[in-house]
Amino acid sequence: MRGILLKVLSVGCFVVMATLLKATETIPSGQMVFFRSFFALLPVLAFLAWRGRLNRAFQTDRPLGHILRGLIGVSSMSLGFFALTRLPLPEATALGYASPLIIVMLSALLLHERVQIFRWTTVLVGLLGVCIILWPRLTVFSSGEALGGAEAVGALTALGGAILSAFAMLQVRTLVQTERTEAIVTYFFISASILSLLTLPFGWVWPTPAQAALLIGAGFFGGIGQLLLTSCYRYADMSVIAPFEYVSLILTIIIGMVIFADVPTIPMVVGAIIIVGSGIAVILRERWLGLDRRRAREANTP
Repeated sequence: MRGILLKVLSVGCFVVMATLLKATETIPSGQMVFFRSFFALLPVLAFLAWRGRLNRAFQTDRPLGHILRGLIGVSSMSLGFFALTRLPLPEATALGYASPLIIVMLSALLLHERVQIFRWTTVLVGLLGVCIILWPRLTVFSSGEALGGAEAVGALTALGGAILSAFAMLQVRTLVQTERTEAIVTYFFISASILSLLTLPFGWVWPTPAQAALLIGAGFFGGIGQLLLTSCYRYADMSVIAPFEYVSLILTIIIGMVIFADVPTIPMVVGAIIIVGSGIAVILRERWLGLDRRRAREANTP
């Protein structure tokens, strides 16, 4: 229960972060990435210092691996934050759920992992849900309407962000083989802060005091959410905790309606249900297989 509570709190922090960023949608996405990364670093370093693990945050044998993870992560965040400025909050969140499905595909194609027919089926069903959400946006795009075109671009960038997020997670999977979690998180925020500064010549704006407060708050909530997310896996298996990621969809629908007056469309709801259902099916399947393997080992133990 403690692990589940920490997971739900982390999801809440990330939803607040996304809400604050959407409220500053006139700010360029590269500038959003800087505030989200730099000010997320502060609570992370403070927590590590409090736990006496600050020295671990800078110990690494693979600096180039962290830089590559940073490049992919910054690109993913930039696309995701741009999508927030063009799409309703629940829709941008739902399209982001495509990332775990894409990870399954990339694991099979790039890492040559064995993926059973059940997982391929759930991936294809989940991608059908993505198409259901995308289709109305792309249809409006073809009509040439300015607002519809902006939303179509937002939908495509949200999908692009999910694809790059999947690549970033594959890079993290290679880093965890030799690197500590503290170093992976710290170097990502550092590299993301530095790399996002490269977008400075492309139209950064001077934020108003209210916008600056929202951007800084988004960074802090992002950092706290990362700490809670890391801590939750100490108390429960990933297969138990992972389904609670989808609490964010409920929260974003409520926040979108109350704060931004975004009424979810039928295609968004149907597509999101399909994507979420596919993700939960994969998670439950992996949990059952893990329990079966555990029982088999126990049965074979003399």
